[in-house]
Amino acid sequence: MKLRTNATQLQGTIRVPGDKSISHRSIMFGSLAKGRTVVHDILRGEDVLSTIQAFRDMGVKIIDNGDNIIIEGVGFDGLKAPKNRLNMGNSGTSIRLISGVLAGQDFSVEMFGDDSLSKRPMDRIAVPLRQMGVTISGQTKRDLPPLMLKGSKDLQPIYYHLPVASAQVKSALIFAALQAKGESVIFEKEKTRDHTEDMIKQFGGDITINDKEIRILGGQELLGQEVVVPGDISSAAFWLVAGLIVPNSEIILKNVGINETRTGILDVIRSMGGKLHLSDIDKMAKSATITVETSELVGTKIAGDLIPRLIDELPIIALLATQAKGETVICDAEELKVKETDRIQVVADVLNSMGAAITPTSDGMIIKGKTSLYGTKVNTFGDHRIGMMAAIAAQVAKDGIVEIERVEAINTSYPTFFDDLEVLGRG
Repeated sequence: MKLRTNATQLQGTIRVPGDKSISHRSIMFGSLAKGRTVVHDILRGEDVLSTIQAFRDMGVKIIDNGDNIIIEGVGFDGLKAPKNRLNMGNSGTSIRLISGVLAGQDFSVEMFGDDSLSKRPMDRIAVPLRQMGVTISGQTKRDLPPLMLKGSKDLQPIYYHLPVASAQVKSALIFAALQAKGESVIFEKEKTRDHTEDMIKQFGGDITINDKEIRILGGQELLGQEVVVPGDISSAAFWLVAGLIVPNSEIILKNVGINETRTGILDVIRSMGGKLHLSDIDKMAKSATITVETSELVGTKIAGDLIPRLIDELPIIALLATQAKGETVICDAEELKVKETDRIQVVADVLNSMGAAITPTSDGMIIKGKTSLYGTKVNTFGDHRIGMMAAIAAQVAKDGIVEIERVEAINTSYPTFFDDLEVLGRG
């Protein structure tokens, strides 16, 4: 896809797609609960569709009527062995969390994905699941997909310190712990997004959280619920940055999720001097309307316990930093190396090819600003967030065009991205 550069303004009001993390989990909890669950405003991106199909393959009736998703839950004991391999597509969330779901099942399953997913290590879930009694194996010592998994009806509880700050690994273990014979205790390295914990409570389950310690008792029964999915702040992040760096811009984003474990990007924007305002705050739904305006920005440092609260937003934050005065340092972000791509290297390569001055490090990057960007050809390498970052970068590039290869990757999380870009471009 070829994009014109040097937008003169971006103006307007949009609603971003439903939160991807919550969308995944609503399907999982709805399937594992007893009774009917209705999900409103779900994201229909390819990753979430992979989760839906996986549970359909395991015997769960899931209907999309165009407005809502209706799930006839079967409970933990109602899942059936799939007739074929489960295709996880590009979704790391699907394969990791569903591994936890399958931990307490007594049938064998093979899970596979696309080329990108096949390069993502699954040992971080395989190691603790083996301790609980699951038979699980992948390719190489890092347990790359395809994964072979056979759960156990005699699943043992676990006492486990997470070696990495990962909501996916934590959530996989929570799903397994819900099926174990006794109480499991999980310790987080750093606090990560807590949608799984919130949803357990919403579906009538019980979980105890004390700072970074999580306690959960196995053998619980969940009950079907009505779920309203707020807009995904990870998707909103691209428009937040666009509104800050494109001249003469004001962008209003309706119904964006503001769960405090996900709002690190708002803290970064404030620390850089960005003009940002929250209104229509719904404390129960953890959502708000967010407005941003073109701003004079300064560099900042992003590190420590802030990283898990914005890990998926770091590619677009890197672009933001190229348009800020001074130096921005990102560190403690080793997790970026095992996303859809090595996002440390790919972000640096893509933005540097456009004229940025980014030095990748072992756990992040050092970004010199303010730099001028220029049109060029870039490759997403199948990573949706790289594609959207490049599209926003095109809006401030000085001349020429930005040609994005493998742009279809954006469909995994934001199928209407370019429609929304067109709306904002019209003002």
